[in-house]
Amino acid sequence: MNVLIIEDHAPLAANLVDYLSGVGHIVDAAPDGPTGLRLASGKAFDAIVLDLGLPGLDGIELCRRLRADANHVPILVMTARGELDDRILGLDCGADDYLVKPVKLRELDARLRALVRRSQGRAASSVLRVGDLALDERTMQVTRQGHPLSLTRMDYRILQLLMRESPAIVTRQRLQDEIWGDAPPESDSLRSHVHRVRRVVDQPFARPLIRTVIGVGYRMVDDDAGQD
Repeated sequence: MNVLIIEDHAPLAANLVDYLSGVGHIVDAAPDGPTGLRLASGKAFDAIVLDLGLPGLDGIELCRRLRADANHVPILVMTARGELDDRILGLDCGADDYLVKPVKLRELDARLRALVRRSQGRAASSVLRVGDLALDERTMQVTRQGHPLSLTRMDYRILQLLMRESPAIVTRQRLQDEIWGDAPPESDSLRSHVHRVRRVVDQPFARPLIRTVIGVGYRMVDDDAGQD
């Protein structure tokens, strides 16, 4: 399996990489929070080992950002923070398991394998489908007719919401609230983003899936009715 180690203590990180590589895993490592977030967001890993006391971006916030971006990779927190409140906070922010240092490497490997087995069991339900369009919420991969599609993070979130709600209408207000929260853009950014999503998802294919409901919002539907 592909594992990402996000750990700022260099000797420990090297020990983890050596051990996990030695038992057959492919391992990447990040020495700080921002690097870890970039790697976790840009590549599909089977599991992440996450320290909490990271420079640049705390592990709790890193975990929250991954979950907010619908990245469902299994996360095992491995930290010196062993108090009950710390363990509860780590699990509540989206982690799947929690180990307190020092850790036995064989146990770490066993827990990672268990997390990946459970994750693979959920994988089928993590794929959203509308017609021949598929979006895997676990890996953030989008395909249509088997061809991979490339979307920006913001456009991915818009597409994800439309597919989750399909064939229902998603209002412009709800899209803005979900994407920008309490800080909506001043310009009509939503229209521009939806246009970009259409250019990737619909234009290269014979049948459009994204419909505009004038004065209300947008919907995704796999039929020939209601085209703009």
